[in-house]
Amino acid sequence: MTHILHIDSSPRSARSHSRRMSQEFVERWKRVHPDDIVTYRDLGHDPVPHVDEPWIAAAYTAPELRTPELWEAIRMSDRLVDEFLAADLYVIGTPMYNFSVPSTLKAYIDQIVRPGRTFAVDAEDVDNPYKPLVLGKRMVVISARGGGGFGPGGQYEKMNYQTPYLAAVFGFIGVTDVTFIDVEYDEAGGKTLENAIAHARHQITQFTEGASHAVAP
Repeated sequence: MTHILHIDSSPRSARSHSRRMSQEFVERWKRVHPDDIVTYRDLGHDPVPHVDEPWIAAAYTAPELRTPELWEAIRMSDRLVDEFLAADLYVIGTPMYNFSVPSTLKAYIDQIVRPGRTFAVDAEDVDNPYKPLVLGKRMVVISARGGGGFGPGGQYEKMNYQTPYLAAVFGFIGVTDVTFIDVEYDEAGGKTLENAIAHARHQITQFTEGASHAVAP
């Protein structure tokens, strides 16, 4: 049985392409794997707090040395990390904002990339001190973009900081099996947008119907 963590980060509701497509992904997956579990988190409508100074103090203090105040500062992060680690497959819907991700998604990432929880630090290994702790997971990122040409070979490829950032930060904690499905040309509308949505739906169908059910290690 696969446990899916479905995350949306767009502030838009019905007009959000990333929301609609991530929902379609989960619905298609459930039709193929009806017994699988889905946990949903809506960062766009229910954002998590940004990292602050007490959070940093708590994250870098050994658990046995934390004061009640430090435990409270890290409480939400612990909850989010536990939720993240419990899943086998991550489905993230996100718009592209200014060539990267919304601050809601960035705040969430900052909450779950934690020393001792999702990565370890080996100070004695000078060449490779950081060790990923989130292994054997898969991720699908469904992004919506106002323009087009941000993919490989596109005219705006070098301005796409969204894809490489997400691949790098989740790869850092061990999630290296990441599939990107992009809906571009939202601002163009018409047939151009329709074709982009159709292509994304085709990719979703390929993934959900062709994916092995054995996601978890």
